[in-house]
Amino acid sequence: MEKTKIQLIKEKCEVIMEKFNSNTVCFTGHRVQKLPWRANENDPRCKKMIEETQGKIIEAIKQGKTNFISGMAIGFDMICAELVLELKEQYPYITLECALPCQDQDAKWNSHVRARYKKILEKADKVRCLYDTYNKECMQERNEYMVNNSSLIIALYDGKPGGTKKTIEHAKSLGKEVVEIQPNTDITPERDEQEEFIEYLKTHFQF
Repeated sequence: MEKTKIQLIKEKCEVIMEKFNSNTVCFTGHRVQKLPWRANENDPRCKKMIEETQGKIIEAIKQGKTNFISGMAIGFDMICAELVLELKEQYPYITLECALPCQDQDAKWNSHVRARYKKILEKADKVRCLYDTYNKECMQERNEYMVNNSSLIIALYDGKPGGTKKTIEHAKSLGKEVVEIQPNTDITPERDEQEEFIEYLKTHFQF
């Protein structure tokens, strides 16, 4: 039976989307409260992680990846988004998509973090928001959207249960490639971790 015009258009769209997804990378990783350095991005462990992550992004670009998706949570997500924006100067053809679980994701963040968040959104090539307001499914749906539309996942993962683990498991169940970066714990921290966590709470959220 001869294919209809609608069927041909649908098949063409599927081919285009498959090609786009094959060139796309997304990021997943722990929020700052679960990281050994908390919110201190000057910690040598964090600096080492950023350097390693940048290397993985450059490696992906050299392999033909051109599109990058960040979920824009505080911590690894936002750091990765900023790295992609920085690398656009060297690789102007790459793009950044910010996939937001809800419009009010930053509602409880303080002004400094919100300003950083908004700056990234303004520079992004695309912003996709799943819901107007927060609900219990929006974070997981955001993660699944990123994985479903990517061929490579770069993950900051320490092996512990949580959203990052679920995202990695979902990616592997679909046959996606996952590159894991381990939070470095070999370098001695410069400050007490409890002190860092208290500072994180004070500097990232409104009370």
